[in-house]
Amino acid sequence: MNNKKIECKMKEVPSTKEMNDKDILNDVLLTLKNVSNNYSIAIDEMSNKYLFKEVFKIFNETKNKAREAYELAFNNGWYSLEEAEEQKINQALTKMNKSKKELD
Repeated sequence: MNNKKIECKMKEVPSTKEMNDKDILNDVLLTLKNVSNNYSIAIDEMSNKYLFKEVFKIFNETKNKAREAYELAFNNGWYSLEEAEEQKINQALTKMNKSKKELD
């Protein structure tokens, strides 16, 4: 079964040596992902509660900006998804539930 693509109509951008809107947005999204991943590690290991609280706020703001960048890329057709087959979803759910039970 072929998976159905979930995408918006692609906004065309010029193909030149210079960065275009798509390139810039992809760079911004990648940077935000990397920054938020680093914040995540930092807040996991912070011993100062005040500092944890402040950095956690910045982490959330960064995640929200990454989400906005993703939505902008998706809406411009520069990011697409594939619809998952129900069987694969059920297999993943079963696997996660099994892992959760092992942790309990």
